[in-house]
Amino acid sequence: MKLVFATNNQHKLSEVRKMLNDDFNILSLTDIGFSQEIPEPYDTLEENSKTKALTIFKKFNVNCIAEDTGLEIEALNGKPGVLSARYAGNERNAENNMTKVLRNLEGLDNRNAQFRTVVTLILNESIYQFEGICKGTILHNKLGEEGFGYDPIFMPNNYSKSFAQMSAETKNSISHRGKAINKLVDFLLNTR
Repeated sequence: MKLVFATNNQHKLSEVRKMLNDDFNILSLTDIGFSQEIPEPYDTLEENSKTKALTIFKKFNVNCIAEDTGLEIEALNGKPGVLSARYAGNERNAENNMTKVLRNLEGLDNRNAQFRTVVTLILNESIYQFEGICKGTILHNKLGEEGFGYDPIFMPNNYSKSFAQMSAETKNSISHRGKAINKLVDFLLNTR
């Protein structure tokens, strides 16, 4: 099955391609000749994810998936949340975003957080959404070199390593995006 993944984030594209088996041919926006930034104007992951998928579906009339992910930190009232990629500014700088989170949590004992992903699938003009959540804590310092985004400061519950210290296989098996993609795959395999 051919699906377009409505993202310009090469890390996310690579991660999703690794998670999906050979039954799925995942095309990037570059593969279909789309290079614009898709707006994310809403204050929910659900609406932003849906908007990205609809943008590509309306323009190319192809089955597609899109996702939006947020890091939701309890002590920061769910922030950065939907603004995770731009938490420290519109340049989407991961280092600056992590620095801002760590600075905002200085002196706070509650470091509970969760990553939440919402994947939208448009399949034959019908819209479906799948959610994945991974609960954990925010570390006091960055640890690890793997992954991307906030991975060096997020340690999932029941693990003693940050996402950035894990292999891609381990991370994908427990991550928010992995859980949402697994729900998507189960749905696609059962609707054939």
